[in-house]
Amino acid sequence: MANNHFDLIVTGAGALGSFHAYHAAKKGLKVLLLEKDEKPMEATVRNFGQVVPSGMSSGKWQDFGRRSLEIYKDIQSRFDITVRQNGTVYLASDSTEMTLIEELAAINEKQGYQSSLFGKETCLEKYPGLRASYCAGGLFFPQEVTVEPSRLIHHLIAFMKEQLGVQYKSLSMVKSVLYKQDHCEVETSNSERFSSNQVIICNGRDFKALYPEIFFNSDIEVSKLQMMSTSLMEGYTLPGSILSGLSIRRYESFRECPSYKKADAASINENCRKWGIHILFKQATDGSIIIGDSHEYADAKQADQLGFEVKQVVNDIILQEAQRMFRLPHWNIAKQWNGYYAQRKGHDLFMEEVDTNIHIITAIGGKGMTASAGLAESNIQKIFN
Repeated sequence: MANNHFDLIVTGAGALGSFHAYHAAKKGLKVLLLEKDEKPMEATVRNFGQVVPSGMSSGKWQDFGRRSLEIYKDIQSRFDITVRQNGTVYLASDSTEMTLIEELAAINEKQGYQSSLFGKETCLEKYPGLRASYCAGGLFFPQEVTVEPSRLIHHLIAFMKEQLGVQYKSLSMVKSVLYKQDHCEVETSNSERFSSNQVIICNGRDFKALYPEIFFNSDIEVSKLQMMSTSLMEGYTLPGSILSGLSIRRYESFRECPSYKKADAASINENCRKWGIHILFKQATDGSIIIGDSHEYADAKQADQLGFEVKQVVNDIILQEAQRMFRLPHWNIAKQWNGYYAQRKGHDLFMEEVDTNIHIITAIGGKGMTASAGLAESNIQKIFN
């Protein structure tokens, strides 16, 4: 098994797993990255591709997000992973939301995180099709980036294989991980065996293959999200990540604002509250626009009950709210899909050493695309001193 021995084996090649592999390989370690599917096809490829530390709570998570921005830009300078720095804007729809973005701007200034308050006219000029009847003003974060979720992770894996020597194996479902004497042994469902000094399990929402008893007895829940994208919009540009007043009322960073508790939850549309809807827009490089999203929840053990179907009634509500914000050239929906991610009810992450040198890192919630790169760097430094 000498040729099959590694310093680190990572199972799960989504953003969280791949960035752990990236930082380990960057330290010169011998790394094997295993993926159960033909290619990563879960939360990492089913989201908007918005990297938005501005939405994170201050302290640890915003620090991870801000560090992730630096990592994304550094890799992009050497290899195209689809990073575009075109900023994030939160659009306020009323005086309550305007107060919150003004308060967050003041918090950002104290924390040294660059942001700019936009008046209504600036927003209307910068974001074509924005309805004057919706917008009261905006808060803009120029350092933030977007990526293409359908392509980012595949480019990152190609970069790691080509320039960092990471060994990558797809269609490699891990069925057992054991610590024996002085090393870890990993066996896949196609009977391949590998050994390593350390194993990191980034299993996303897959709780049945490894350690099901741990996950089913935890406070982990799975969130199901609905998203859609339009067909190509020729001659129309919507720059960066666009977040709505509903996002202002939802995202963690705004909960630190002095006026947050006074924000009247009753003013949120009942259907939006019922389905956990807040409105996001992001234009892909092919000209289509991703629109969403909604949130339904189930405990890890009952996650299958969330189902696989797209509820048209939910997408109709999302579109109705989106059309209240923007007048797009058209609203032809080309694709609709579900995303699923795991999160914890009482904690911000599931990160435990379940046996000697065997680490589970999952349930990062909706923070994966924004914070994984920075979190993984910190974890690799701790695990490998």
